[in-house]
Amino acid sequence: MKRFGQLITAFAAAAFITCTPVSQAATSQEAQALVKDTSEKVLARLKKDREELKVYPQLIYPLVQDLVLPHFDFEKMAQWVLGPNWRTASPHQRQRFTGEFRNLLVRTYAKALLEYTNETITYLPLQADDSAGKVTVRTQVEQKGSSFPIPINYSMYQKDGVWKVYDVVVDNVSLVSNYRNSFATEIRQGNLDQLIARLESMNKKGSEKDGAGG
Repeated sequence: MKRFGQLITAFAAAAFITCTPVSQAATSQEAQALVKDTSEKVLARLKKDREELKVYPQLIYPLVQDLVLPHFDFEKMAQWVLGPNWRTASPHQRQRFTGEFRNLLVRTYAKALLEYTNETITYLPLQADDSAGKVTVRTQVEQKGSSFPIPINYSMYQKDGVWKVYDVVVDNVSLVSNYRNSFATEIRQGNLDQLIARLESMNKKGSEKDGAGG
C-alpha cells in the first residue's frame, strides 16, 4: 500500500480525465485522444490556479468534483475491489462501501494533483479490444532526476455509450487489485461493516483536516 500510495501521490495527475459521450462504434484512438486532450486541460487549470491552491488547497476538491467524479465507474470499481464480499453484502452495505471507497480515492487523487509539478506525460501504443468496447490507454510519466519513467495505464470501457475508467495501473500495480487484497484481509480479520466504519472515520477526519467540508 505504501509504495502504491507514493506513486499515486507523485504522478496521479494524469489520471484526471474527462470522457464525453461516444457511439458504440467509437474507436480506441478516440479514447486515447480524450485522455490526452482532457489531461492537458486539467493540468493547464492546475498551472493557472497554482498560487491560489497553495493558499487554499481545499479548492482542489471542486475541480475533482467537476472533472473526475462523473467519469469513473466507482460502483464497478467497488464491486471488483470487494470481490466475493460484494455478492454477500446487503444493498445498504454496497451503497455505503461504494460511497466511502469513492471518497477515499477522491481525497487521494486531490492530494496527488496538489503535488503535481509538470512531469512530462508520454502516450504509448494502445492495447484495445474494439469489439468489446474496452481499451487500455498506456502512458509514461517522466521522473525528475531519474532515467526511468513510471508507467501509468488506464483501463476504460464503454457504458451506455460513454467512456468510463474502471482501473488505474501504476508501475504495474493495479489500483483495484491493490485495494482488493488489502480489504479482503481486513474483512477476514473483522467484517465488512468494520471496514466501512474505518473508511468513513478516515474520510471524515481527512475532510476536516483538509477543510473540504465532506
